[in-house]
Amino acid sequence: MTQNIVTRFAPSPTGYLHIGGARTALYNWLFARHHGGKMLLRVEDTDRTRSTQGAIDAILQGMTWLGLDWDGDAIYQFSRKERHVEVAQALLSSGKAYQCYASAEELEQMREEAKEKGLPIKYDGRWRDRDPSEAPDGIKPTVRLKVEQTGQTIIKDLVQGDVIFNNAELDDLILLRSDGTPTYMLAVVVDDHDMEVSHIIRGDDHLNNAARQAQIFKAMGWDIPTMAHIPLIHGADGAKLSKRHGALGVEAYAEMGYLPQAMTNYLARLGWSHGNQEYFSTDELIQYFSFDTVGKGAARLDLDKMNAVNAHHMRNADPEAIFADWIKFLKSQEQYKNWVDTALVKKETIIRALPFAAERAKTLVDLSDSLEYILKEAPFVFEGKALKQLNSDNLARLSRLSDLMQTQKPQTETDFQALIDQILEEDEIKLGKFGPAIRLALTGTTKAPGLTDIFTILGAELCQNNLLKIKEYGSNID
Repeated sequence: MTQNIVTRFAPSPTGYLHIGGARTALYNWLFARHHGGKMLLRVEDTDRTRSTQGAIDAILQGMTWLGLDWDGDAIYQFSRKERHVEVAQALLSSGKAYQCYASAEELEQMREEAKEKGLPIKYDGRWRDRDPSEAPDGIKPTVRLKVEQTGQTIIKDLVQGDVIFNNAELDDLILLRSDGTPTYMLAVVVDDHDMEVSHIIRGDDHLNNAARQAQIFKAMGWDIPTMAHIPLIHGADGAKLSKRHGALGVEAYAEMGYLPQAMTNYLARLGWSHGNQEYFSTDELIQYFSFDTVGKGAARLDLDKMNAVNAHHMRNADPEAIFADWIKFLKSQEQYKNWVDTALVKKETIIRALPFAAERAKTLVDLSDSLEYILKEAPFVFEGKALKQLNSDNLARLSRLSDLMQTQKPQTETDFQALIDQILEEDEIKLGKFGPAIRLALTGTTKAPGLTDIFTILGAELCQNNLLKIKEYGSNID
């Protein structure tokens, strides 16, 4: 493409950044970055009764967490209302728009008559060619666009292909309400033009709006941006996405322990493909993204697949990067904040543990559970089932293992395993009878990784220290 690529993400701040909005933002961002262009952010806050600062903050935080930056400052649509009115007045002056004095009662009657006849509900154009001097008293007019009444409006869509609308089926849409405020339809077109947007990328629930907005572009003599209407996301059962399917705000997925890079990978694949590849780095998504392989059918949210993608990224990421993501996660969650200082002190040990913990983890919550033992300090507190493992026989064996550690000074996993095997052979028992007790002695939990893995992670010195503590524990019981 030779033109300057400018996309825009234009959320309405009436709630959190839901997963469908996040994917729309991602597609805008990927397309712009792929072509070396710009993605702009426009907050469509014209609904003053529903737009909130909390929702704006949630949207911006969600985008930041996903790593979706935007070019320049965010633009707030409401602040541009004077410009929107100016365009409506220009259309009025040029005869391409007109004042409509139809009352609320008349409009309701039109709707009822259309329903009875089984016709599309639309304004009948009764004020299209009438003189304002005929206006009834007490009615403040709206300003309507004179939509083309013959021919067709063709939207050349990058996803949907050519979408044809018969102009006779379009009504004269309102540009300014009776109180003089601009409508969404007008504001969107004016802003897209003034922001020099080259590509409008949004959900296909806006496809019908495209034909009406195209009429405004034509009336002003402006170029119509290229459009791409992407299919919506449905639940796994094919029904419209709702909270029961897991359609939560982006911040909820962050709290559930998903990595932002895994979420962008998963969201990108909801409707887009690149051969049979399932897992992508962010750089790969930018490199490969194209609307040529975005499907027309609705994508389906699959939490099992989301978990699989997240697990893949956790297993394959650089441990330093995962550690950084994990620390951010701990800081953001009230129940984990008190872990942060200890985790930073024990970073070296945690880095060694990450490959083992990531093998069993799907989310950062799972990872936290798997790493908790490293944050604990011996002597540990043993309760319930753990006490059954620390019977007198196993406590005696742990004391012997501690003595062997002091005399033999194992340096490798193989050395450590040999000491354990020596005790198993002497006592003629299987590892299953003694192994859980060793794990408890070293980590304070039965959920830790394999025994030799623990030796690698904690190191010989700490393992010996913890065995000495359990030896003291056993002597106190005696």
